[in-house]
Amino acid sequence: MEFIKANIKLEGSDKASVGDSKKVVEICTKYAQKGMFNIFIAVFFVTLSFAFIEPFFFIGYLISIAAFGLYQAMFMANAGAAWDNAKKIVEVELKQKGTALHDATVIGDTVGDPFKDTSSVAMNPIIKFTTLFGLLAVELAVSLTASKGSGFSHVLAIAFFLVSFTFVWRSFYGMRIVKTLA
Repeated sequence: MEFIKANIKLEGSDKASVGDSKKVVEICTKYAQKGMFNIFIAVFFVTLSFAFIEPFFFIGYLISIAAFGLYQAMFMANAGAAWDNAKKIVEVELKQKGTALHDATVIGDTVGDPFKDTSSVAMNPIIKFTTLFGLLAVELAVSLTASKGSGFSHVLAIAFFLVSFTFVWRSFYGMRIVKTLA
């Protein structure tokens, strides 16, 4: 949004140029890819961390990510569909296009579409990856604990957690676009 406000002037025209639109899509794509990388690395290392803490702790983690991930995905899919349907009702049944009510439903639909089309669907691969990769990591952790002791496994768990925390921080705080005062 900051790029659009600073570089694309819509006064006097009905729509942005194709070049401006491509630039915005390019910026959004790069930004989204950086965010996906951060979250993937965070999930990867938190899975390693929990696997190295204790196998039974990891089993609890798997159960919780499966249960809460399922409900989160269902919530996001249903909420997104509700926002999408609200806009359709306002446009088709209430015939309120161009009103403040319609403007509000367009904003809701802007949030709803990514909810139902991408975010809820993305929960499934995260759950599968965590489960499959985590089971391999637990096997490695158990064999390392047997050969080097539990202290070594716990040190690795802390190191993996710190790496994960770093990427979570990068995702939520390091990628913020700071609004500059002109």
